[in-house]
Amino acid sequence: MARIAADDTPLAAMETADQSRGYEAVGRLDIGAGTFCTGSLISETVVLTAAHCLYDQDTGKRLDDRTITFRAGLRGGRAEASRSVRRSVVHPQYDTALANTSASVASDLALIELTQPIRKSGISPFTIHAGAMRGDEVRVVSYAIDRQDAPSMQEMCHVLGDLDAAQVLSCDIDFGASGAPIFAAPGGVPQIVSIVAAKARMGGAPVALVAPLGDNLAPLLAQLEASDGVFSRPRPAVQVLPRDEARRKAGAKFLRP
Repeated sequence: MARIAADDTPLAAMETADQSRGYEAVGRLDIGAGTFCTGSLISETVVLTAAHCLYDQDTGKRLDDRTITFRAGLRGGRAEASRSVRRSVVHPQYDTALANTSASVASDLALIELTQPIRKSGISPFTIHAGAMRGDEVRVVSYAIDRQDAPSMQEMCHVLGDLDAAQVLSCDIDFGASGAPIFAAPGGVPQIVSIVAAKARMGGAPVALVAPLGDNLAPLLAQLEASDGVFSRPRPAVQVLPRDEARRKAGAKFLRP
């Protein structure tokens, strides 16, 4: 496993419209009473987040979708758009019984369908990047504890290596950042490459464990398309880029952020 890069940038609050421009489709998912995660639009009606956000941490039961609200571009307590949730689907391989294992991290993906589409100037759903490999520079936008009223960005962190089918990143995350999008930015355009599933410590340093997208998104999209939903659900555009086939493994103790 590579060492954390010395050129990682610090986490910075996105408190103004200029700082948030291009990332308005990242939002806070308010879940039940006082719980939240981070999510991001990948179409006008579909939000990508972490599967474990949709389960009660004490009972392991799925939460009622009616208790969830997506607040796109929330900043200073005000959202660019707010929508309730029609339904949600989780990755078919996600298993709450395997929580806190690398297997659960890799499949810790969910899609949330909104009751109404978000069609607003300045809020553009993100496309999906096929994958990142060890050494690649990425960035993360998230909400988290003690900074839940505005998103924060770490403009540069790095892919440190693989943990079975999951990946280890040097990105700075905390509780509430679950589901936060990890971006690659080819040509300066942010594209989601993975999402935050857990935080950990490796070699005494904090790291983020993420669920890569790539082929993992297809089973979730299929679940939405198989039903008789109200809205059409266009697939997010996927740009296929070459990636390193080598896989490296490392042990970690981690928590759901």
